[in-house]
Amino acid sequence: MRVNPEGLAGDARRARVVDIARAARVSTATVDRVLNKRPGVRDATVQRVLKAASELDYLPESTLSAVLAPQPLRLVFMLPAGTNRFIRMLGDMVGYSEEHWAPFNVRCRTEFIESFNPHELAAALLRNGKRCDGIAVMALEHPAVREAVATLAERGVPVITLISDLSNSPRAAYIGLDNRAAGRTAGYLIGRFTGTRSAKVALIAGSLSYRAHEEREAGFLHVIDEMFERLQVVGLREGQDDAEQNYRQTRALLDQHPELGGIYNIGGASDGVARALKEAGRDQKVVLIGHGLTPDTRALLIDGSMDAVITQSPHTTLMSCVRIFTNLRDKREPLSGVESTRSQVIFRENLP
Repeated sequence: MRVNPEGLAGDARRARVVDIARAARVSTATVDRVLNKRPGVRDATVQRVLKAASELDYLPESTLSAVLAPQPLRLVFMLPAGTNRFIRMLGDMVGYSEEHWAPFNVRCRTEFIESFNPHELAAALLRNGKRCDGIAVMALEHPAVREAVATLAERGVPVITLISDLSNSPRAAYIGLDNRAAGRTAGYLIGRFTGTRSAKVALIAGSLSYRAHEEREAGFLHVIDEMFERLQVVGLREGQDDAEQNYRQTRALLDQHPELGGIYNIGGASDGVARALKEAGRDQKVVLIGHGLTPDTRALLIDGSMDAVITQSPHTTLMSCVRIFTNLRDKREPLSGVESTRSQVIFRENLP
């Protein structure tokens, strides 16, 4: 809304900006800034100008209400760039779900940053913290990131960790799976799907710099050790959530371990793993468990290359973040009205 500095056009009887300035004891420039909702004016001055404008009937009630309405919260979702399709889908959903955020009076945007670089992530956190009211971030477990989150907390900019948490930090909340339980679920599924035969199983992670991936690995190893002694874990490889790297890692595993019976892809880009299995003619023989229901993992479930996908609702994840930020703005408990994140296990036969 742009207010005419000489008053409402076509009605000479209405007060002018100079009249409001005189009544509020401020300059006409200050009145212009207040009426057009530009920053740089103290709250007490804003209220004095709006009171004068109201008393002089300068603005109709509907317009005055718009001027008085609080500015929307500016929220940023910081996610790693790359070929993790679930993360890309989550980031894209921020942009095309504006109608869902409207009742909360927020403005959301996504920033994709270099994956697995904690110093770049820390710098991006501090940079965005200067021009937003809250940040949701898929955090890397690193002192530089922890220090950036602490700095933002001191400045009054809340940070929510998303999908992967950050230990010993003053983040406002964590929204994501119980990752240790997710890893145990994957281990249980591979143990059951491989039957009674002895076999070797492998893990591919995006990076253990993510606490989520580290916890999934720990849960997986614990359940294999507890319940499936016939299975031998041949170690973990990192694929950086990149389809091409996951493809190469899987080819190397198949070459080194011809008797490989199962793979748990802890991170994203399961299509790279499946491509290697198909090329080797092993896609219907090696059990493959992964994360994140996306168009590509859906197709892999249908053709039998994947056996199960552990996932969560991206829309519910984003909505939970928005609710937490608005709870903090309105001085409520952060998790008031926020659903706990539910893990879903999707098979070909129960695809939604």
